[in-house]
Amino acid sequence: QVQLVESGGGLVQAGGSLRLSCAASGRTFSSYTMGWFRQASGKEREFVAAISWSGGRTNYADSVKGRFTISRDNAKNTVYLQMNSLKPEDTAVYYCAADKVYRTFWSRIQGMEYWGKGTLVTVSS
Repeated sequence: QVQLVESGGGLVQAGGSLRLSCAASGRTFSSYTMGWFRQASGKEREFVAAISWSGGRTNYADSVKGRFTISRDNAKNTVYLQMNSLKPEDTAVYYCAADKVYRTFWSRIQGMEYWGKGTLVTVSS
């Protein structure tokens, strides 16, 4: 069993930065692919970024490439999302997710093994 708790959301002006954290409980954290999804009001949940269990592989949505960076610290059971050059269209609830499978992680919204409850990011123009 893995429990995920996000933090770090808030209100920021366009062009600013935020760092989201996701703290995971459970002894098997280091064996899971971790990632972030987001859901804007009235829209479907979408993939943002993923990182393999070792941190050696990452994947990003085209909309955040070059602006967001995902990382993890397995010793701290934590995954991070550094968000720079934020835009108003980045406003959403950001969800942390965990699954054993990396290869299809970004398309497994329905089958994702674990989800956090989300943290709200609001980017003002």
